[in-house]
Amino acid sequence: MMTVRPLRLLLVDDHAIVRQGLHYFLGLQADLEVAGEAANGREAIEQARELQPDVVLMDLIMPELNGIEATSILRQEHPNMKIIVLTTFSDQDYVLSAIKAGANGYLLKDMEPEQIAEAIRQAQQGLPQLDPRVAGQLMSHIAAPPHVSAASPERLTEREMEVLRLIAQGRSNKEIAADCGISEKTVKTHVSSVLAKLNLADRTQAALFAVKHGWA
Repeated sequence: MMTVRPLRLLLVDDHAIVRQGLHYFLGLQADLEVAGEAANGREAIEQARELQPDVVLMDLIMPELNGIEATSILRQEHPNMKIIVLTTFSDQDYVLSAIKAGANGYLLKDMEPEQIAEAIRQAQQGLPQLDPRVAGQLMSHIAAPPHVSAASPERLTEREMEVLRLIAQGRSNKEIAADCGISEKTVKTHVSSVLAKLNLADRTQAALFAVKHGWA
């Protein structure tokens, strides 16, 4: 009799208590196996390369590299890997950015554990997983009349746009400097200028902004 192996999971969250809770419950499921954990996006990429999990549960707001950026990189490196965002944020911008980055699902952390486990199984079968509250927001976005955004790439120089695209791809200042053939100090200056011109607080907001407006 053929034995079906459990689905291998990678848990990505910067809060240890969240990872521990998920690890405990999901580890009780006969058809699920927690293969590894990561505390930020960079660790997630490294762990995914090493462990080759079937499904990644991805938090959004994390140090080092956020969940949107990490999802985008994982989608490029592992086209068949399922990535489910699991977060406390239901904001439309986050949802759209996650889906554009390649997420197969978007769930909220206040879901029942059994629902999360079932969403993992469904995602592995190729079925998109959206929390009903998130799905409602997407419906509202689709139904809303089109409007012209005040954001415009003309507000940024060609170099600033290049830096913004690389930020959205999850590149560090050092990597951006190497790609553009400029110093890290110059990169920092461009990043500061981008944030100021677009009225954004940090690199995470810049990455989300770029993806949302189709600049990445």
